[in-house]
Amino acid sequence: MAYLDTRGASTVSIEAALDWAQQSPTGQPTTVGPRRMTAARGFARYLTGIYPGTEIPPLGLMPHRQRWRRPFIYSTADIEALMGRARVLIRSPLRAATYETLVGLLAAGGLRIGEAIKLDRSDIDWTESLLLIRESKFGKSRLVPLHSTAMQALSAYAQLRDELEPRPKEPSFFVSQTHKRLCYAAVCPTFRHLVDAAGVGDGAPSAPRLHDLRHTFAVRTLLGWYRTGEEVQAKLPWLSTYLGHREPASTYWYLSAAPELLALAAARQNTGWTAVRS
Repeated sequence: MAYLDTRGASTVSIEAALDWAQQSPTGQPTTVGPRRMTAARGFARYLTGIYPGTEIPPLGLMPHRQRWRRPFIYSTADIEALMGRARVLIRSPLRAATYETLVGLLAAGGLRIGEAIKLDRSDIDWTESLLLIRESKFGKSRLVPLHSTAMQALSAYAQLRDELEPRPKEPSFFVSQTHKRLCYAAVCPTFRHLVDAAGVGDGAPSAPRLHDLRHTFAVRTLLGWYRTGEEVQAKLPWLSTYLGHREPASTYWYLSAAPELLALAAARQNTGWTAVRS
């Protein structure tokens, strides 16, 4: 009402609602405008019972636009640098091994950080080289096969962990300094410290995140398929299942995550069209 008073208006109009919603104290585009328009629309509905001249702003006048953040795709050198920084910067031998192995697992298995933290010792099938991801996002469980080198790294960590922490307080695979399961709130700043110390992503448009290791796994998998001539469209459902996506549409998003991947996809499409025309 204060804004309407400054305009000398007795009730809500579409013009006034739009003008109020578009105001930005920083001058930069934000999500405040669409939220303001939602509030103005609700207020206008209320006023229609009191002031007949009230105008209700139509839906879609200021739609919410999800801002897309380009993921940071780690190179092999980036991942090795992060793991190396963990070995050098973290004084505790067990904690250093924990973060070195955690980063390696996220890169090699495409897991969500919450899935890796939630792993228990009994969730690893050493004979079949499988991880059991229990009730992850959307309440789904799945089996994740790992390469033999990844399993060897997990085994080396488990041996060191059992030597240095023979009586843990919880059954978690990764152990924290408190002898319990790793905490997301502690992992994030530690990872950020490793990123900054290693100089990974310096000058990149988007700062590297933990979750970008998962993006990197997906993009690398797709790149490998394109380079070896695999039928990528046919194999996408497999990748979707491996990553624990609810539907393949979520996996298609990765096709736009890296310029090199887009170029390969476009080249494959052009080759297909040329074959059809000829």
